[in-house]
Amino acid sequence: MYDLIIRGGTVIDGTGDKRFVADVAVKDGKVAKVGQISEPAVKEIDATGKLVTPGWVDIHTHYDGQATWDPLLAPSSWHGVTTVVMGNCGVGFAPVKPKDRDFLIELMEGVEDIPGAALSEGINWQWESFPEYLDALETFPRAIDVATQVPHGAVRAYVMGERCNTDYAPTQEEVDAMAALVREGVEAGALGFSSSKTLLHKDIKGEYMPGTFSGNEEMLALGLGMKGLNNSVFELVSDHLGEDEEWAWVTEFQKQTGLTVTLIATTAPAYENGKMYNLAEQARKEGREIRPQAAGRPTGVLHGLQSSFHAFVGHPTWREELADLDHEALLARLKDPIVKAKLLSEESVIKSGPMQDLASLMGKVFPLGENPNYEPGPEDSIAGIAQAKGMDPMEVMYDLLVANDGKELFYQPLGGYQGYTLDWQKMLLEHPNVLFGLSDGGAHCGVIADAGMPTFIMTHWGRDRTKGEKMELEFIVKSLTSETAKAFGMYDRGQLSEGMIADINIIDFDTMRLHRPEAIFDLPTGGRRLVQRAEGYDTTIKAGEVIFSHGEHTGALPGKLVRRSNQAIAS
Repeated sequence: MYDLIIRGGTVIDGTGDKRFVADVAVKDGKVAKVGQISEPAVKEIDATGKLVTPGWVDIHTHYDGQATWDPLLAPSSWHGVTTVVMGNCGVGFAPVKPKDRDFLIELMEGVEDIPGAALSEGINWQWESFPEYLDALETFPRAIDVATQVPHGAVRAYVMGERCNTDYAPTQEEVDAMAALVREGVEAGALGFSSSKTLLHKDIKGEYMPGTFSGNEEMLALGLGMKGLNNSVFELVSDHLGEDEEWAWVTEFQKQTGLTVTLIATTAPAYENGKMYNLAEQARKEGREIRPQAAGRPTGVLHGLQSSFHAFVGHPTWREELADLDHEALLARLKDPIVKAKLLSEESVIKSGPMQDLASLMGKVFPLGENPNYEPGPEDSIAGIAQAKGMDPMEVMYDLLVANDGKELFYQPLGGYQGYTLDWQKMLLEHPNVLFGLSDGGAHCGVIADAGMPTFIMTHWGRDRTKGEKMELEFIVKSLTSETAKAFGMYDRGQLSEGMIADINIIDFDTMRLHRPEAIFDLPTGGRRLVQRAEGYDTTIKAGEVIFSHGEHTGALPGKLVRRSNQAIAS
């Protein structure tokens, strides 16, 4: 007798093959059979008219701290994700000497916008080495699986101390010590090593993160620390992608090891001028396992009174009188016509970036509303709404900020949205070397809410897009499951086939949708985060156990730590 049978669903199995109607049987946490099944089961679920897919495998999250206190790893688990990979962008919490714990928290707070007070309160430090960190993760009960990588920032801090985030070149002994720590962590079960070389990543004191100025010799040496360790991945976040010197050491690492490199660009031009696509194509032509990551839509900040950013944050009255008020008091002040007139009469003191030209920026800021549209036209922008009403754009922005109890949020794409279309994004996502990633689940709590990216990809690209061609659901499901799993050496998941871990979503695709983002205050110490909920996930199953039913957690906690597999190829 089977433990569970899902009856009569439309199976999209994660292989890319065409969908088919079938039953799916589960036994001992694994898929036991897919087809027409006459045998009984302890539990049966009728999935007639529903999609049955593998659980999503999200390779780019930042739950490094949250994974030590939150058994749900929400919001990712709300969106059908059954495996998350953290330790991205070179930030994380191991290895760590006790004296450096606050430094790593400040680094994570600055780079990933996770409240430091929440991390300080929430993390129960039970480790120093990376293997000890993995052991601690393994003991904590959770709903979904977690995997992690060895972060360059923590490794540099452990070996180099106060010099870790300067342009000081490490000695050969220090490079060797760092490479040994990378190898130790990967041998213990980390899926790989991550590093960041972008000027965007700074700690809360404004200092560049460790590794930003690391030379190519150091980068290659640390990567080669993984040589011979099957399925380990080198993740590189960089401002220098496409430059000859960087491409030389990246390709040399890949040549010497045969391991996967995954690349993440941090500047809008990298996506707007086709640089990332060209890198993917160059790697494909050279036969390199070099795989850029791309999100389902351009990364964008959320403006709003309950986010960390909006059009008036640089105005003197905001800074001097309003910034520190709680939400109710703030809303009361903003409804005062005198305050409104004063703010609208002022200019922002911020004279860099898009804030130096607010009039132009309002053409790129879009109210999300109850049914968020992430491919809006110019008429949907604040400037477009203002033009239609014959009003000043900044007054329209003000009025919409205050409306609906001041809880509305506004989307501003940061790059890759030229021409008010996602056609370029689609071309990048469909390249065979590109991995779906960059949801940043657990991070950017005050300005971004992208952890629902799988739901967005399914609904927008698979069903709702009106501005151009959609994507085949079979391609989308494969890209969210087996492609990401295999790229990180997790060959036991991502497909609905016999012997695979029974991570399964049952989806009512007709009703599937994203809600508007919202601010909640549920982190330790009452810390704020922006989240986005979903509808349409009838059931999410992890290792054969139902963990979510119609959006509600069942109480089941079958999630585990995923350690790197040493098998040479996928079975």
